[in-house]
Amino acid sequence: MASMWKEFSKGLWAEIPPFRLVLGLCPTLAVTKSAENGFGMGMAVIFVLVLSNVLISAVRKIIPKKVRIVCFIAMAATMVVAVELLMQAFTYPLYQQLGIFVPLIVVNCIILGRAEAFAAKNPIHLAAADGLGIGIGYTLALTFLGGLRELFGAGSLFGHYVMPEGFVPFALMVEAPGAFICLGGLLALMNCLTIVMSRRGGRELPVNAPCGADCCDANK
Repeated sequence: MASMWKEFSKGLWAEIPPFRLVLGLCPTLAVTKSAENGFGMGMAVIFVLVLSNVLISAVRKIIPKKVRIVCFIAMAATMVVAVELLMQAFTYPLYQQLGIFVPLIVVNCIILGRAEAFAAKNPIHLAAADGLGIGIGYTLALTFLGGLRELFGAGSLFGHYVMPEGFVPFALMVEAPGAFICLGGLLALMNCLTIVMSRRGGRELPVNAPCGADCCDANK
């Protein structure tokens, strides 16, 4: 149980994408014009990531090493087709807003990265915990980023106007440059929090170490 919690919880902070692993940035930047879009994409990724992790872990010992990547993609593609059909049946407006990025989940670096780095080397229960934790972390990141852009770009959250009367939206926030600005700001904030938490824990970060190394070391 402790090992399952460890694998699950790492995706909520220590390895939260896209702020820690810096993976899946294309959909992160493209679909986060609103909190609803970010949440919808995140839920789709959770579905694909958990099921593909479990399936890959279950058959990991019988997959030839030379064709493992092809097998991983085929399994992920099967899950993506399933999530596409479900979204078309129950959340068609959201499916239309997300567009091409739903089928492109199959080549999302997070899906293939977790399959190769974790699911193919660990038992089913740990692979499921890893997929669920990483998926939830990704969903939280996309929802927060989408909510931030929607709040300042349209004055609303999940489609409901929440800003005071007279608020003038920043149109830049719902455009491509706004996505880069918000993502960069959140990455900087995460790095600052990492440094503060590390120093409070009595650990000094190397002055010349790259940010990626700092983030990893501070959370080990």
